[in-house]
Parts: sequence; C-alpha cells; structure tokens
Amino acid sequence: MTLEAGPEVVTPHGRTGTVGTVEAPRRGRWVDVWDPEDAGFWAEKGRAVARRNLWPSIFAEFLGFSVWQLWSIVVVSMPKAGFTYSTDQLFWLVALPSLVGATLRLPYTFAVPRFGGRNWTIVSASLLLIPTIGLAYFISRPDTPFWTMALIAATAGVGGGNFASSMTNISFFYPEKEKGAALGINAAGGNLGVAVVQLLVPIVIVMGAGLTLNRAGLMWLPLIVLAAFWAWKSMANLSAATSSFRASVLAAKRPHTWVISFLYIGTFGSFIGFGAAFPLLIKSTFPEITVAHIAFLGALVGSVARPFGGKLADRLGGAWVTVCAFVVMGLGILSAIVSLKAGSFPAFLISFLVLFVASGAGNGSTYRMIPAVFRLTTPGDLGLARREAAACIGIASAVGAYGGFLVPRGFAMSTSHFGSLIPALYVFCGFYVVCLAVTYFCYLRKGGPLTQERV
Repeated sequence: MTLEAGPEVVTPHGRTGTVGTVEAPRRGRWVDVWDPEDAGFWAEKGRAVARRNLWPSIFAEFLGFSVWQLWSIVVVSMPKAGFTYSTDQLFWLVALPSLVGATLRLPYTFAVPRFGGRNWTIVSASLLLIPTIGLAYFISRPDTPFWTMALIAATAGVGGGNFASSMTNISFFYPEKEKGAALGINAAGGNLGVAVVQLLVPIVIVMGAGLTLNRAGLMWLPLIVLAAFWAWKSMANLSAATSSFRASVLAAKRPHTWVISFLYIGTFGSFIGFGAAFPLLIKSTFPEITVAHIAFLGALVGSVARPFGGKLADRLGGAWVTVCAFVVMGLGILSAIVSLKAGSFPAFLISFLVLFVASGAGNGSTYRMIPAVFRLTTPGDLGLARREAAACIGIASAVGAYGGFLVPRGFAMSTSHFGSLIPALYVFCGFYVVCLAVTYFCYLRKGGPLTQERV
C-alpha cells in the first residue's frame, strides 16, 4: 500500500534532509508541530487530531488481541475436530502466542518513533493476515504434527506486539492530565478483543451443520484489511514521537522501569494469562459446563474495568489503585481455591470474574503510574521524561505480557504434577502479596521519595 507524502514532513531525525540538491522528506502523513500541554493548542485542534488517531488505533489493537488469543478458544474444540493432542500440548498452544507476543513488544515499541505511528499501524495490522490464514489452513487437517501446529500458533504472537506500539503512539498524542483515561480506553479496546474472540469464535465455527474450525481464522480477514485501510486513511505520524537510543538506555537503567514492569506482570500478566487459560480451565475442571457460553465473561469484565482503573488513578493516584487491585486479586484467588475444593462452578466463576475486574483496573492504574513517575524523577526536562516514559511503556508491556505464558504453563504443571489447579493458585496469591508489598514500599510508604506526589 503506497503512502502519500503530506504537506508537513520531516526526516527520521525530525529534520528535512537533502540528497544532493533534492530534499528527501519522510514518507507518510506527518505532523511537525504538536504540543498537547498548550491548553489553547489542545482545545483548538489537538483534541480532535488525537481522537482521530485514537479510534483506528483501538480497532487495530482490538484485532491484534483477537488474533493473539485465537488459540485460547480454538483449542477447546480441537479434540472434537479429530486432533489427539494431550492436555499439556493444548496448554502449550495457548501459551506460545503469549511468549512470542511478549518478546515482540519491545521492538514494536521502537517501531513507532522509527517508522511513525500511522505507518506502523498499517504494517502491524497487515501482519495479522499471517496467523489467521495459517490457522485457517492447518486447523482443518487433524493429522498435522504438533510441532507444526505449535509453530502456527506462535505466529499469532504478532497480535500481542500491537499493544506496545499502539500505547506508545497514543501516549504522545495526549496531555499528562488526560493520559490515564486515554491510555485506559485504548488498552480496554484492545483487551476487549480477548472477550470478543472467545464469544464469537464458538458461534461462527458451528454455524450451519457440523464443526468448521477454519472459520476461526477466515472470519478476521476482512476486518484486518479494514483496519489497515482505516489507519492509512485517518491516522497521522508525529514528529514529536521520538525515542532516542540514549533515552531508551536511561529508561532501562532506572529502577522504576523494572519495578513497574514487575507490577505489570501481576496486573496485565494475570489478565492475559487467565484470559488465555480460562476456557481450557473450565473445560478441564468442569467438563459439564458449555465453555462457549461462559468463558468470554472474564476477559469482558476485565477489559471494561481497565479504563475505570485509569480514571481512578488520575484522581486518586495510580499506586493506591494498584495496591487495592492486588488486595482484591488475592481475595479472588483464595475464593477460587475454596470454590474448587467445594466443587462449585458458580462460586468458581464469580471468583474469577472478581479477579478479572481487579486485574483490569490494575492494568489501567499501573500504566498511569509510568508518565507520573518519570515526570517526577526527571525534573527540568519534560521532553526527556516523555521519551523515557515511552520506552518504559514498551519494556513494561513486554515484561508483563510474559504472564500470558507463565500462567497457562503454571496451570499445566500444577495439573500434571498434582492433579489439581490449587497449588498454582496458591503460588499466584503469594505473588500478589509480593506485588502489593513492592508497590507500598516504593510509592506509598511514609517518608518515601514519591509518597507525597500521588504517583
């Protein structure tokens, strides 16, 4: 797809370059002047431009999450389609996309300053054609070797990378006072893809007669093309969206980057990990339950809770909301353990819905902490603070996403070695206690360097 050169263009380093005597502008639609912290600029034109970029970004990210989590619901129907993979192998198919997606998030973050948010949204959306076409082809062949199917599942990880580039891009469009809400809405739109894929795929694959699993891949193809076209038509690249190597190195050296990344494993890692594993958890633990009617609820309530967590963090401080989220998550885990021991599916479902709500709210509040922490710890250089915060977003989103791999594998190991999910749940609960203590010590304890700043 050819990108036209807009009237305002710059080179990859923010300047107009020359080749001989001919100017060589950057390709694509670029905006050179952008200052959302200027109230007049924001009210006159900034807000409208930001919103025009937000909605296609949300749609592309939504599809990214949908493709990323396709295998979480497809694996439930694979035994009926003739596949003879073991339960452990099915958990591997659920976990591998998360592993690849987490690994891709860091390079996806740096793709925004390198290529432009609009340009990269077009490319990243188009890449979703690879895993969807691959799934559509191989899922109707039950004799496919497991290693081949695992490789196809791993390609779905490209959808997981979309989150990092989308969040990094949108963070440059909004002023500090509105970042929490904007990032929360952007992330919630993406997270909603987990619920939608788990709701729609079971319906689509049984439409008509029999089970037609290849529709799980084919149904997304027109939407992917639409996402790439919408980004090409409506979005813009920001010259201000820069991330120098120096800023990235500085961000990686800052302890706060790794503290927040650790906390994000607890919030987002829990959301995406439990979201990926939830359908298979229900199927293996309560086989009498129809998964297609239930599994999507967890990801749905978690996605809806995310922007509310961001808004609460804007008003109360991200650290306080994050602490409360970990408390509720711990209680949800303990309740799930009790319900499993009692063999009660309604109690199990309610416990996990509470866990999803708390993890969703914690996602929003933890992300809201990033720009606040870097603004306060980089006094006198707001530009550098923004660049470091953008780099931190990429690092944290990558580290946190590994929870999507660890949680399903944790459940698989717990089931294989102990014949129960309960040991894994106890480990997760202990981890939330550690996350709560780290949040309190670093950002809320009396006399701490950032305690009075309502991070």
